[in-house]
Amino acid sequence: MTPRTALLVLAKSPRPGFVKTRLCPPATPEQAARVAAAALLDTIRALCAVPGAQPVIVLSGDLDDAVDHRELRRAVRDLPVIPQRGDTLGARITAAHDDVADLLPGTDTLQLGMDTPQISPTLLRDCSHALHAPDADALLGPAADGGWWILGLRDPRQARVIANIPTSRDDTGKRTAAALRDSGLRLVGAPELTDVDTVADARLVAASLPGSRFAAAVRELS
Repeated sequence: MTPRTALLVLAKSPRPGFVKTRLCPPATPEQAARVAAAALLDTIRALCAVPGAQPVIVLSGDLDDAVDHRELRRAVRDLPVIPQRGDTLGARITAAHDDVADLLPGTDTLQLGMDTPQISPTLLRDCSHALHAPDADALLGPAADGGWWILGLRDPRQARVIANIPTSRDDTGKRTAAALRDSGLRLVGAPELTDVDTVADARLVAASLPGSRFAAAVRELS
């Protein structure tokens, strides 16, 4: 049976020197990569606990080059893993939704990254329910830095309308919401979350996740 919702994670292989570089210093490149790996593992665990949904990993790089690569390989062993395509983040987002539309015809998509390990199955389920409301075509969850942490689309191919939105700006979220509405999509919201870019972000998020893999990795930065 085809799942109703595909849960996309745009992920980068946690290689030292290539991920979470804004944590350095105080983190070493190896420690920063372990924080990224922990965030990805916690994210995958939450996605796999959402009933009736299909997690899909859209990956940049090779997990065999990552820290904690054995655990990461085990975590994705039974999941579709497809490569990222495109030269810009907007192009990669569009391609990811297109590829999932081909892989799982008829599903809607909820897309997030590996920077919000505080997500829970309940939060994702609530986002899916909101996306399926009669007056909803798209869902967007704002990030505290002005970006967004989750994008939901009833028709995944509509991701093309945000392909040229500038990213990593304090108005990226507002521009994305405007582009979705201007294309005629009925947009609903999701709770604001802090995504992990800096050490302060990492410690703030880790404090809300006692006992998690992510919190343990962040403690190593002290």
